[in-house]
Amino acid sequence: MNFEAARRAMIDSQLRTSGVNEDFVLSRMSTVAREDFVPEASRNVAYIDRAIPLANGRRMAAPLFYGMVLAEAQPSADDSVLIFDAGSGYLAELVRPLVASVDTVDPEEAAAKSSKRKTYSLVLVDGAIEEVSPHLAKRIADGGRIVTGLSRDGVTRLAIGRKTNSDVALLPLAEIGIPRLSEFDKPKAWSF
Repeated sequence: MNFEAARRAMIDSQLRTSGVNEDFVLSRMSTVAREDFVPEASRNVAYIDRAIPLANGRRMAAPLFYGMVLAEAQPSADDSVLIFDAGSGYLAELVRPLVASVDTVDPEEAAAKSSKRKTYSLVLVDGAIEEVSPHLAKRIADGGRIVTGLSRDGVTRLAIGRKTNSDVALLPLAEIGIPRLSEFDKPKAWSF
């Protein structure tokens, strides 16, 4: 398998044709070897435009998701970034040289309640959530940004948001297939 050719094809046929044309995004995605972040058995399909199962039972999103996340996040050299990682480590590697610092946590840890936690100027979620829980909102600094997948009624969309005071509002942008992170599901409740 020629992985370099597969990366070029991913950029030309998946990212560029979907409007992801930012130089820094294309540079990072052409540099980071996606095949190094999937299970050995999936290396030959690392650049397919579908989610890939990971060893931990989660899925790594299609390349377009990561390109769109980077493009919308517009990470800067002074950003402190928190990534809720689905288990591949790919998003962290894409972002790392673009920002001041990167911390990653898995969704189980993210859902755990804790009163004292560091806040970040940029939060990236490697998957789709149903809501920004109060615990997740506490991790975003005032004025900080979030880029995530948003799941509503079985449809996932890329969404961006900003924290003002203690509120985080999300703006859905584009419908795209994104693996759901069940740790961020809304609590089930009865309604009329």
